[in-house]
Amino acid sequence: MVHFLHPSRVPRSLVPPDARKDAQGWRVVQEEASPYPLVDICLNVLIANLEKLCPERPDGTLCLPEHWNFPQEVADHFLGMMTWQGRLTDKTASIFQGNQMNLKLVSIQKAKISASAFIKYFCHQKLIEVDATAVHSDLPVPDIIRGLCSSNWIQQNLRCLLLDSASVPHNSRPLSFGQLTGLRTLSVFNVWFHSEDLANVSQLPSLENLDISNTQVTNISALLTCKDRLKSLTMHYLKCLTMTKPQVFAVIRELKCLLHLDISGHKQFRSDLAFDLLQQKDILPNIVSLDISGSSYITDRAVEQFIQQRPAMQFVGLLGTDAGYSDFFTAKQGLKVAGGASLSQILEALSRYRNRSCYMRKALHRLFTETFSVHVTMPAVLQLQKNCLLSLTNARILTDVPFDRLSAARFVLGWLYKDENPKIQTMAVSIFSILALQLTREQVTQLDEDLFMAVKELLAIVKQKTTENIDDPTLLFSLKALWNLTDESPATCKHFMENQGLAICIQVLETFSESTIQRKILGLLSNVAEVRELSAKLMTEDVVKHISTLLHSEQIEVSYFAAGIIAHLTYDKQSWLLCDLQRSALLQDLHASIQKWPSSRCKMSALVTYRSFKTFFPLLGNFSQPAAQLWALWAVYHVCSKNPSVYCKMLAEEGGLQLLCDIQVDGQANPQAQQIAVSILEDFRMHFTSYRRFPLC
Repeated sequence: MVHFLHPSRVPRSLVPPDARKDAQGWRVVQEEASPYPLVDICLNVLIANLEKLCPERPDGTLCLPEHWNFPQEVADHFLGMMTWQGRLTDKTASIFQGNQMNLKLVSIQKAKISASAFIKYFCHQKLIEVDATAVHSDLPVPDIIRGLCSSNWIQQNLRCLLLDSASVPHNSRPLSFGQLTGLRTLSVFNVWFHSEDLANVSQLPSLENLDISNTQVTNISALLTCKDRLKSLTMHYLKCLTMTKPQVFAVIRELKCLLHLDISGHKQFRSDLAFDLLQQKDILPNIVSLDISGSSYITDRAVEQFIQQRPAMQFVGLLGTDAGYSDFFTAKQGLKVAGGASLSQILEALSRYRNRSCYMRKALHRLFTETFSVHVTMPAVLQLQKNCLLSLTNARILTDVPFDRLSAARFVLGWLYKDENPKIQTMAVSIFSILALQLTREQVTQLDEDLFMAVKELLAIVKQKTTENIDDPTLLFSLKALWNLTDESPATCKHFMENQGLAICIQVLETFSESTIQRKILGLLSNVAEVRELSAKLMTEDVVKHISTLLHSEQIEVSYFAAGIIAHLTYDKQSWLLCDLQRSALLQDLHASIQKWPSSRCKMSALVTYRSFKTFFPLLGNFSQPAAQLWALWAVYHVCSKNPSVYCKMLAEEGGLQLLCDIQVDGQANPQAQQIAVSILEDFRMHFTSYRRFPLC
């Protein structure tokens, strides 16, 4: 099977897990037997070499070679590609001057060109569509209209004008669209557009489609002027509207030709207008498409009754409402629903709301939730799940976006179990290694059988990689996942030990000498050492030998975690009755190693984090083991100095301040330990001067 990498401005299909970005930063979509179109290859070369291939005029602008002529379709596509790649400027736009380029569809979205360049290089063409969405403020809306109206041909034949998010100087006169008599579609979404501008637009003799969303319109009565020709009206987020609902309905009721109406809500402006609209009997008789997503008080029953009275309806937008969940919406033939009740509704929402970020977020959130719980074998849905998996590899989504992390963990583990593709395995393990840290201990317990399977699968991966002597990201992510899963989770630690985890860890230490791997193994074993009923099982000759060796590592992180294991293992004297000399030697070694460490405020290459200090408290209160107590103090001071707002507060809320006070005043305490305790308490006072809930010594 042959695969080609196909770049496109809007992907033709969902991006598969191995999607990459090409040299130009475009999205790359893998499609079977779909090479780059030859025309795109040629135009990309031309765009990349414009200055070399196009001669320069005396004024510094570029012109096409004399013998070059572009057909209209190629010229339109060429301009669109230049705009998309950010190559359209006053200098490069000059190649459209003259008649060598025959343009009809002008796309200058987000382009930074001046008004004079727009008029000089584009307004002599026979244009039928202009998309100036979010064009730079150097080209304001009044200048766009003035330029277009400078051509009699454009006045009569321009059919579509998109001005979304374009700028309008506040001191400009009312916008005048009156000369554009051929205009059928106008969008002024998020434009400084007022009621008087609407009155002007409504008189256009050919106007059929209008978007006045997020404008300053206060009254829509002017729409009555075009009531016999307006077919599509989009007016979501009309935050300045002063009309009462009966007044609004009186206008809408007269729009007999209206086929599409969008009065959807907004995250900052939830309205009950749609709720009252659904109760109207004699309104919108010919409506085909109604978007009321994000509206308040919408119910299945109300929407069903409205649609049943208008059987020609083909679309309804219900995302962000409580409707769309009844069987009616799946049973009605020919009805598309953009909502969150099913996978098909979510996909429709993603298709409809590409330019509305608040709805895209809602749809993506529902998509993740839905796909986490779906167990299917249909190729299309499996591919969709792979795309969700790919999306979760984005660190920002994993850390900042709210979603059900327990369901996500189960979803990711499902892919870890069933897919042997190395890329899928790496993605699943990398995601789960982060999710494991974000799950609460209660959520880890809720994983139940999945938790046992996760430990078993992760250990199998580690063993395989170690046996094959492969040090790759999958190994590192698997060790990180095991480390995070076992953190303060005795049940997970037990699963780890029951599945030959200790033997596998020894094998890893004997195979790899990289400090990143050693650190993860030691962190994992440290979690096991904190579980009293399991710590005795770590007291084997191999474990003690490796831990003692790593205690003297030049890498402070490795030595630190090795010291932690020794501190926890030596806590219980009863376990060492037969080898007390070895225990004493380990504690002496531990104390000597800590003396060689830098200050607790030192910077480690790996950030040390803790969910709780409770496992430190037995060590802090044990004055008979000064070396272990010293390690615990060093560890607490280290994280408190790095993130005092989190760890100083945690220390206080968990009752650790009293232990520090006891160390500070106890005559048997090690002077170095007392000094560290004093330093932690001073830091607490400095960062929490107003924190009165806990008295300090």
